[in-house]
Amino acid sequence: MKKKFTIEQCCRLIDHTNVKAYATKEDMKKLCEEALSYHFAMVAINSGQTAYCHEILKGTSIHTGAAIGFPLGQTSIESKVFETKDAIENGADEIDYQLNITEVKSKNWEYVKKEMKAITDVSHQHHKICKVILETAYLTDEEIVKICEIAKEVKIDFVKTSTGFADKGATIEAIALMKQTVGNSVNVKASGGIRDANTFKEMLSYGASRIGTSAGIKIIEQLKKEAIDGCIEIEVNYENE
Repeated sequence: MKKKFTIEQCCRLIDHTNVKAYATKEDMKKLCEEALSYHFAMVAINSGQTAYCHEILKGTSIHTGAAIGFPLGQTSIESKVFETKDAIENGADEIDYQLNITEVKSKNWEYVKKEMKAITDVSHQHHKICKVILETAYLTDEEIVKICEIAKEVKIDFVKTSTGFADKGATIEAIALMKQTVGNSVNVKASGGIRDANTFKEMLSYGASRIGTSAGIKIIEQLKKEAIDGCIEIEVNYENE
């Protein structure tokens, strides 16, 4: 089965990203202006940049997305909850938090669930979208499935592959496994290493419904060149529930 997307719909699937430690205010301004120009879904930034980007984007349909516990996830639940609340107070519309992989490797699933529920609850109390970053490069298939099962139980909005800081980013295999596990209960975000139109389409093909990338403009310009009547077609390689 094939699914048709307009170029505008493709733009609205992209989280336009700059989480570099050395990003300047001018870089953040440029990121926001590009997101406005292309009508991307969100700017994905470190939480310290939230207030600045929110001020530029307020009154528009472009969301400000704050990364929490980023990129290692090695802070306490209380620290992540505080950072989440602070980001929301400063204008964040979406929260992308890195889970604690140490606890995953220890099979401390109660901790993983407690952390996910705490951050999801705070986000949802303020009517904000919440995503958990798995960092799939460090995980076994069994660990990915278990986290996704917890995500279904907690009712978080998205499971997300990567920070972009690991040795490997999003893969088709990880996206397919995540989508197979969560079905339509939770959305899937692919991020890390998505730099061209072909990879973008592959991620959508296997179940991603949001794409985190710093190459959004390049991807959209490539898609425009291959579009027919302003649309592209993508093979659907997953089953809907």
